[in-house]
Order: sequence, then C-alpha cells, then structure tokens
Amino acid sequence: MHRRHLLSAAALALLAASGAAQAQEAYPSKPIRFIVPYPPGGPTDLMARLLQPELQQRLGVTIVIENRGGAGGNVGTAEVARQAPADGYTLLLAASGPMAVNQSLFKSLSYSPLTDLVPVIQLSSFPLVLEVHPSLGIKTVKEFLALTGKPGEGLSFASAGSGTPQHLAGEIYNKAVGAKLSHIPYRGAGPALNDLLGGQVKVMFDVLGSSLPHINSGKLVPLAVTSAQRSPALPNVPTLAESGLANFEVTAWHGIAMRAGTPAAHVQKLNSTLLAIFKEPAFRKKWEQLGTPVVAGSAESFGQLIRTESVRLGRVVRESGATAD
Repeated sequence: MHRRHLLSAAALALLAASGAAQAQEAYPSKPIRFIVPYPPGGPTDLMARLLQPELQQRLGVTIVIENRGGAGGNVGTAEVARQAPADGYTLLLAASGPMAVNQSLFKSLSYSPLTDLVPVIQLSSFPLVLEVHPSLGIKTVKEFLALTGKPGEGLSFASAGSGTPQHLAGEIYNKAVGAKLSHIPYRGAGPALNDLLGGQVKVMFDVLGSSLPHINSGKLVPLAVTSAQRSPALPNVPTLAESGLANFEVTAWHGIAMRAGTPAAHVQKLNSTLLAIFKEPAFRKKWEQLGTPVVAGSAESFGQLIRTESVRLGRVVRESGATAD
C-alpha cells in the first residue's frame, strides 16, 4: 500500500507538472484586452490599431482594443496596474505621461508605474517640433532666440496640457536659454493646434506626426526638432542641439506593459512576437509614417527608459511648478 501510495503521488506530481507546462505553452489561448489610456483617434490609439491585426495573426487570438481615457492617461493605466489579472491577457499602451511624468504632476496616483506594471517593449520615440505661426516672420532658431530674449515680448506657447511632452519641452527651453515663454495648457493637442493654426497663440512644441501636414502646407513654420537626430520626415530642419542648445532632447515615447506578476514567459512571448512584427519591412514603413522610428528592443531596455525618464522628467515638472489641470 505504501509503495502504491508513493507511485500515485509521483504520478499526480508528473501530471501536475505536465499540465502546468502545457498551460504555459498554450499562451495565449483566449482573447486579449488592449487598453489604450486615451480617446480614439490620437497617435496612441493609432499605434494600437496598427498593431492589432498583426498581433492577432501571429498569436492566433482576438485582440480587443478598449479606450479608457481620462486624467492624463491615469484612468486606463490604473485599470491595468491595479485591476487587471496578472495573467498576460491585458495589455497597456504605456505612454510617457502616465509612466514617467504623472507621478510628479499629480498629488497622488492610485498606482506606481515602477512597481505595479512590468515593461514588455518600447514602441515609439516621437520627436517634437518647435513650430511657430507664420505671422511671427521668423524661420530659424537664432531668430526665435532673439525674439524670446526680448523683455516684455509676451510670447506664449501652447501645449496639450500640463505635464505633457509639449509642455515639458517648453519648460526645458525656458530653463536652457533663460526665456520667459508663458505656458497655455489646452485640454488636448487638437485644440492647442487649432489655436496655433488660427494665430491665437504663436508657438508650440508639438508631436511631429500631428503637425507635419500643416508644416508641409505652409500653415506652420518648423524651426527645429527636439530629438537627438534630425527627423527623416523633415530632413532639412535642424535639431535644437544643432541650433546651439546642447544636449536638448525631448521625445514622446510609448510602449507596452502588463500588470506586475505576469509570468515572465508571457512577457517574453509578447516581446519576441512584437520584435518579429517590427522586422517586417512593410510594417516598418507603415509604422514610420506615424512619425516615429522603429525602436523595439528588450523588455529590460524599456524598463530602464521608464526609470531614467521618471527621474529626469520628474525634475522638470518640479522645477517648472506644474500641477495637474
């Protein structure tokens, strides 16, 4: 009896181990939710919708996009960080605001981007473009520096809201050159861009993809981009670093994250699947048309970016005195 009992226990253990291995190998085996923490139609949403059919094809399951906008991206981010099961079946389109800025911008957050979420992969690194309304009559950063250095000039810059990349770029510019550009926060990039086009405000640091059609049509004048390298979309427009502002670099970045505690094998499966997608020339071309280079890498490198940017951008927020709208 004792020997039969031992054999039964061993058999059960083997069955359990086999079942666990099969369950792990089967991932994913049911639909995956893809949470976008912003309303439909913006660049964050467009990235998710470009990836959706590719992920569905390669993973063999349905990917359901859900827009959960609100509080600068905090609502959707918190849903994944605090409510979603840590089973790999809920993805977050993780943006630089709720992942690196908002913890310094808001008095309190219901989640910690550093401990409640696990990085999967970086997706984007959007340059911003320093652009002005044609009525200013300038075309270079040198002219802009002279203009913003004049006492009492009263120039203001628009942004998509306090703590957004557009706002932080303006504050970093102010600090770098000793300028006094006043910040005008809007509730979203669309309204800010509309007022810039109408001449109600004269200056904006905007995500390049959003402003490119208006630059190409001559309705806005690009002075420089905020990335370390020139943008292929505007090859004749210099970087701010080239224009005399050494080490000036601000980008709006995005990635994919899941709730902390998700099995490492699931994180690796998604990372390797996405890397394969980004290796396809046709998909890379479509992705770059959004205005960002392909930056896909390891989960570890995305995690390092989040940690580094949390420190750097948090310092900018505190020095600017910005608070949530």
